[in-house]
Amino acid sequence: MSRHPERLTVMVPVYNEGEGLRQLQARLLPVLDALDGVDASILYVDDGSRDDSWQVIESLAGEDARAGGLKLSRNFGKEIAMTAGLDHCDADADAVVVIDADLQDPPELIAEFVARWRDGYDVVYGRRLERDGESWLKRLTAAGFYRVMSRLSATPIPRDTGDFRLMSRRALDGLRQLRERNRFMKGLFTWVGYRQCAVDYRRDPRHAGTSSFNYWKLWNFALEGITSFSTVPLRVATYVGLLTAVVAFGFGGWIIAKTLIWGDPVAGYPSLMSVMLFLGGMQLMALGVIGEYLGRLYGESKQRPLYLIDTALGSASPAAGAADPLPLAVSSR
Repeated sequence: MSRHPERLTVMVPVYNEGEGLRQLQARLLPVLDALDGVDASILYVDDGSRDDSWQVIESLAGEDARAGGLKLSRNFGKEIAMTAGLDHCDADADAVVVIDADLQDPPELIAEFVARWRDGYDVVYGRRLERDGESWLKRLTAAGFYRVMSRLSATPIPRDTGDFRLMSRRALDGLRQLRERNRFMKGLFTWVGYRQCAVDYRRDPRHAGTSSFNYWKLWNFALEGITSFSTVPLRVATYVGLLTAVVAFGFGGWIIAKTLIWGDPVAGYPSLMSVMLFLGGMQLMALGVIGEYLGRLYGESKQRPLYLIDTALGSASPAAGAADPLPLAVSSR
């Protein structure tokens, strides 16, 4: 008896990647064709690109029925674009692979992902051994970020991993129940649990175009990750405030005792200003940390939809099984 083929969707978030999409599909299709017993499709998610990315996606979908597209109404950011793609991938898919459009992550590794999935793993993620084509500063800051996150977060986020991974149907269904607005997908991928394993690889330079992530965006991304998956900054602010208060009270007691015993005829302007500036600075830092968390609570309280869809075509399917109602496409083909 012939076994029913497994269904796999490869989801690709796209933002200003029109130059490299044809090369990506040219490398993806032979990989998918070589997967034994797998019925595969590709879903491109255009996150409000300003170049010709959507026109290229329409062309690729017209050339191969396995390719489809989802165009968001504007740029919502990569984390939301991935969420939209995972919501609207093939409703019958047994597994989903997330891969970037810049060809830094080799599509040829998907075959090994599928093999590990068949071994019983629900999440198979790529772990970067080397990061070719990136500056030493970016490699250093990326390594530092993952190590800081591993210490701050109760969720053990794997080091040196990106979004390149495979998720089984039950892991995907679990992820789709998480509808928070401030999304740090690397943490959410790990949070769902189940059996997970790593596949090591060497990351290639970008095939075309330039990265949309500058250091300012990377800094904000790091803040998003830390505040989404750790309350340690709030606890540190509390402890620093207590320590500062103890030191300040002790210093105040010393000044009072010294004045009562020996007197103090000299005005203490320098010491007074130093103490005031120190305490004021610590208070502002603590308020800033609290403000980051309050800002995220404010965003969650508005309950806006995560994204809106402009156009859907080809293999993009209506989302099913998510925890809240999902926006309908304005137009579809």
